[in-house]
Amino acid sequence: MTKLYPLSFHPIYKTKIWGNERFRKVLGKDTGNLKKTGESWEISGVQEEISVVRNGFLAGNDLQELIEVYMGDLVGDKVYEKYGIEFPILVKFIDADDILSVQVHPDDALAKKRHNAYGKAEMWYVMQAEPGAEIIVGFNRDVTREEYVRHLENKTLREILNSEKVAPGDVYYLPPGRVHAIGAGILVAEISQTSDITYRIYDWDRVDEHGKGRELHTDLALDAIDYKAYPEYKTPYTDRLNEPVPLVNSPHFTTQLLHFDRPLERDHYELDSFVVYIGLEGETVIEHENGEETLRKGETLLVPAVLKDIRLVPSGKCRALEVYVEV
Repeated sequence: MTKLYPLSFHPIYKTKIWGNERFRKVLGKDTGNLKKTGESWEISGVQEEISVVRNGFLAGNDLQELIEVYMGDLVGDKVYEKYGIEFPILVKFIDADDILSVQVHPDDALAKKRHNAYGKAEMWYVMQAEPGAEIIVGFNRDVTREEYVRHLENKTLREILNSEKVAPGDVYYLPPGRVHAIGAGILVAEISQTSDITYRIYDWDRVDEHGKGRELHTDLALDAIDYKAYPEYKTPYTDRLNEPVPLVNSPHFTTQLLHFDRPLERDHYELDSFVVYIGLEGETVIEHENGEETLRKGETLLVPAVLKDIRLVPSGKCRALEVYVEV
């Protein structure tokens, strides 16, 4: 079988009412004539939105076709056994020039029951944040379902939501059930389960040019929400140079931060999974047994599971997220 190599994909750009120009200005992406680009789906196995390869001899093939052909060599034997031809994670960048709607995602059991789909756990890595920028994550105190409904009906939901100021490098893990919203002036890298199921709770009474608001999913959200408050929402970690820093270790994906200024050897012999690298800063050459590929800020590469021994060679100081799935 033909030798595999790290794959890059054509971004799938999404116009959003809260989007802006950071993909072009900060990440150097060519968004064409699109205005208010709010999301760039970097790697997607979501039906009707399957990513298409843009580099090497496999260019033009979509991700699902490649999993059908290469199976465990591409995604890992255990991953293939569990997920089949559905790629298990969704990687995107989000540019919020205005606050996003308050939303929540169901867990696997509820999503299976209602939509015959997976739920959605996700994480954010803050790449850029304007001074004073905030996110909403969880509640600031325990609330009952009845209290929540009352605040929603009275348009006082913000009184019970937890808001936190954010800075570049902040990390948040959002399990299913946690209400959340990205605030204005923030650029994040987001990793999640492959799911596009979102229950929109509140959209700040925004309307479009026709005076119409976006659809809300008030009733669907009620059984999905975790009404508890937690002592800490931000993921604590200590940045270390030239060694992997664990950020998230969940049943759905594992993420590490790599901050390095010299070559890093990455030994994946014990790992039965693909590895995704998300460029946060600088430029890195990924050397592997079949050649090399370059990872730049704002780009994403999928390293096939069969490539067990790779070397990351930075040009100056680099940061990247390393993501894989442990089944």
